[in-house]
Amino acid sequence: MASASLQFFAFILALSGVFGDIAATLLPNWKVNADVGSNIITAITQMQGLWMDCTWYSTGMFSCTLKYSILSLPVYIQAARTTMVLSCILSAFGICITTVGMKCTKLGGDIDSKNHACFAGGVCFILAGIFGLVPTCWYTREIISNFLDQTIPESGKHEPGGAVYTGFISAGFLLIAGVIFCSSCFKRQQGAWIYPPKQHHFPSTEQESNAGYNLKDYV
Repeated sequence: MASASLQFFAFILALSGVFGDIAATLLPNWKVNADVGSNIITAITQMQGLWMDCTWYSTGMFSCTLKYSILSLPVYIQAARTTMVLSCILSAFGICITTVGMKCTKLGGDIDSKNHACFAGGVCFILAGIFGLVPTCWYTREIISNFLDQTIPESGKHEPGGAVYTGFISAGFLLIAGVIFCSSCFKRQQGAWIYPPKQHHFPSTEQESNAGYNLKDYV
């Protein structure tokens, strides 16, 4: 019962990580630049994401421009696109596989098959967390290095946006869920390896009868 409840908790974490991963991939605020200027009326907020750049004016107008050209983008944005999409796909596969392998469900067949399914889903979650953590760290490093660069003007500097923090939290959820699923599947197998069932060997009645017959002969 304890492992089943732990798996259910890990499933909730993984589900939250999947939704957060998809949201971080689609959100346009990976980096934000607020330019107030000389007048607060003309203040604008520029946001840049993986797929589009958006501008939010203080008057309430909001406009976005899609990034159509892939080759013109920096390397870290191209890598972030690829790894975040892979993270979403792997986490979705992990949700489907662990649904079959969880102990609280009636799918997946016997206990060994469910344990294998749970382990496979946990591996998918761990890989999805790694694929989600790499682009967020790389993207944050580029933002910080540009912000500390003295040759870049103040208007060209940005700060990490909400999508980056969402990606960090989602990757953490997926990693924790994957570790829980993998560890919960091996508890019972590890106990079976440490304490193997004792095998009792009983002599056959035929051997006993033969032994008794030989003793009578010698007497």
